[in-house]
Amino acid sequence: MKLSCLPVSLFKELDSGEMTIPQWAEYGKGLNLDAVDLMMVNIKAHTPKYLGTIRAGLEEAGIGIAMITTYPDFTHPCATQREREIEYLRNDIAVASQLNAKFLRVTAGQAHPETGIEEGTQWAIDGLKSVEAVAEKFGVKLVYEDHSKPGGWDYMDFSNPPDIFLAIAKGIKDTSIGINFDTANILVAGEDRTVEVLEQVIDQVETIHVAETSTKGEMAPVLLGTGIVPIKDVFTCLKKHNWDKWLCIEEWGNQGLPGIDKAVEYTRTTWNEA
Repeated sequence: MKLSCLPVSLFKELDSGEMTIPQWAEYGKGLNLDAVDLMMVNIKAHTPKYLGTIRAGLEEAGIGIAMITTYPDFTHPCATQREREIEYLRNDIAVASQLNAKFLRVTAGQAHPETGIEEGTQWAIDGLKSVEAVAEKFGVKLVYEDHSKPGGWDYMDFSNPPDIFLAIAKGIKDTSIGINFDTANILVAGEDRTVEVLEQVIDQVETIHVAETSTKGEMAPVLLGTGIVPIKDVFTCLKKHNWDKWLCIEEWGNQGLPGIDKAVEYTRTTWNEA
């Protein structure tokens, strides 16, 4: 098992410049992580000098990027906007490649009220497939997530309901696109079948977002191990299937660096105990 961390609790510091990406990388190296994670919005420019500085900082810290997360909206009711989303994602793939990231986390899109389930499912599948060749060309593995909602969206993820997620996962099974399974988002959707859904896509799962919520039916992030997500059961399921890939902690306990320390320790301990 390899371990990385997306420091959601530090996004304010990363956005303000109080902490730089290389400084986050150095901190992750000090925690003996195998890599660190970022969100695409943490990357402030796409200029060669800026990206070169980040890459040099990562190399100096002696640690790379496992996953960068981004948010394509392939379920937008406007066809022109769906085409824009494809172009945005092509650009994100290029950036991920330049920073030597292993994975780029992608989404289906928002649950726009005008978008029907059948058409939205097909749009998501088509959108994901449309960028597969670009990702392969640049050596970036796309991983599609059972997502909920980022701050930049107006609506929940179209595929937050598990049955829609499973339909899209089935639609991309014949591609090189993998799955990033989020441990919290089945519960966020209001359903108690996290392990059951994981079992159905286990052969597609490349990465796990180790995430927590305190309340069923809500995205209510808390420190890992203090909420209601059956993380140990998820890890037991993974081990049963001899899964030995990337655990990517989505740290959102809002306790700063001490919270990240606790989340990393909890994940390692729980994995060993599972």
